[in-house]
Amino acid sequence: MTSHPTPPARRPHDLRRSMIVFLFAACFVLVSVPILTHPIPPLSDYVNHLARMDIIAQLSRDPDLSRFYYLSWTILPNLMMDLIVPVIDRFVNIYVAGEIYTLMCFALIAAGTLTLNRSLFGVWSALPLVAFPLLYNGIFLIGVMNYYFGIGLALFALAAWSFLRDKPWPWRYAVSTAFVIALFFCHLFAAGVYGLGLLAFELDRLRQTRGTPLKPRLLLFVSAGLPFLPIIPMLIASPTWGLTGDNYWEPQGKIEGIEMVVNVYFDYVAILLSAVVGIALVWAARHRLLQVHSLMLPLLLVAGVVYLAMPRVIFATYMADQRLPVAVAFLVLGAMRVDLRNRLARRGFAVVLLLLLVVRVGEVQVVWNRLTQWTVAFGQSVNEIKRGSRILVAYADVQGGNDPRDLGLVHAACLAIIEKSSLVTTAFTVKGKQILRVHKPYRDHVDTEDGTPPLTEQLLVTEEEPSADGPRYWDLWPQNFDYVYLLFTERGAPNPDSDRLQLVSEGERFQLYKVIPPSAPPS
Repeated sequence: MTSHPTPPARRPHDLRRSMIVFLFAACFVLVSVPILTHPIPPLSDYVNHLARMDIIAQLSRDPDLSRFYYLSWTILPNLMMDLIVPVIDRFVNIYVAGEIYTLMCFALIAAGTLTLNRSLFGVWSALPLVAFPLLYNGIFLIGVMNYYFGIGLALFALAAWSFLRDKPWPWRYAVSTAFVIALFFCHLFAAGVYGLGLLAFELDRLRQTRGTPLKPRLLLFVSAGLPFLPIIPMLIASPTWGLTGDNYWEPQGKIEGIEMVVNVYFDYVAILLSAVVGIALVWAARHRLLQVHSLMLPLLLVAGVVYLAMPRVIFATYMADQRLPVAVAFLVLGAMRVDLRNRLARRGFAVVLLLLLVVRVGEVQVVWNRLTQWTVAFGQSVNEIKRGSRILVAYADVQGGNDPRDLGLVHAACLAIIEKSSLVTTAFTVKGKQILRVHKPYRDHVDTEDGTPPLTEQLLVTEEEPSADGPRYWDLWPQNFDYVYLLFTERGAPNPDSDRLQLVSEGERFQLYKVIPPSAPPS
């Protein structure tokens, strides 16, 4: 295994560029299958985000939506999807617009990994195509769509810095500043990923130039951070600044965050993919075919320190630390290439890559096809809801949503926003995190803190009296809501409050009840 801080002098042995383009296209088609065949993918936050996109696009011409919601456009490090999807929605329906945006994220990350690799080694290489099987991962299942777009943009930003590192400095800093501002509006953590990669790159550069005067080297090292200065005033001017105190660190979950890079639904698939890639890299290293850029060591060191130090929650954003390993994995792929010396190795690489991707896509497709059963049933239940209704979401199980197969249910009730212009308590309306707001008459009846919905037991004790330990948005719920979605229950489960709830529809893991208002006689 060799390290290459600069492009190799000899002509590299790799796939032809036309073959790399062909493989990229083939991999992109394969990775698109689950998205295109599931307009409502079972991702945790996805439907909630999609509902906000629909509100942005329809608010001015939908009286029911405008009765409940309004938009508060401001400087916010979480806006990329809000800016792109409503524009696409002008030409297609909101579900297709969401699919297009998701595939844009996939294309950005895969192409960004390839481009970063090209900027580091000076030649196009096929190895970064291994990014495709990693596009489906544990973090993607959460549905963090702005951050996912930002990962791809951060890869291109680091590639641009590498390309321009020896060019006139105004170009380098101008382009980097533009990327930083764009990444800020993707997600604050995406800007952090670029900062991490840039720090590693400049540490490597500092090591490469040892022997030259220290002062100018340090000056260049420190000045690399100048493009990040605009983040400070933007963050202070943003309502996100008000969430600076909502942070906490915990050691549990650090290993799980690393596992999320390869683990989606089935452990054995993750083990198989990891084993095949690991064995191939070891074999290539032993035969001196694996070339690792000198960026790799500082990248792993910086990423390791940052990951261990990162809190679990930053700016009231959950799973802050666990999002990092996925992004680092794509950076790592960008810093490696394999010398494919003979025809058998080149063909073998293409076959193994496509087989790995087929296994990953097959895993996702099989599970999503199974989960489509609840998607269809949930869509049918939404048809039973009266337009412009107020919907309370509650849990029957305190552990609801912890199983990856349950993630799609967590925010499924937001389909009622898209289809029935309803008020839904779990719609993302947190100041400093989203632009969506609820009008004052209804603001006290929705979750504005991104918390966990109430349990059935909590509803029962607040049916006629407010919560004893302080007001809750579900207090006196029979007066304020028209329907209750009870999630993570079972088909045929008994009605928890027959005096105030009338079953309307049910499916696997959910029930929809119509609220019998206090003024009406119990059925």
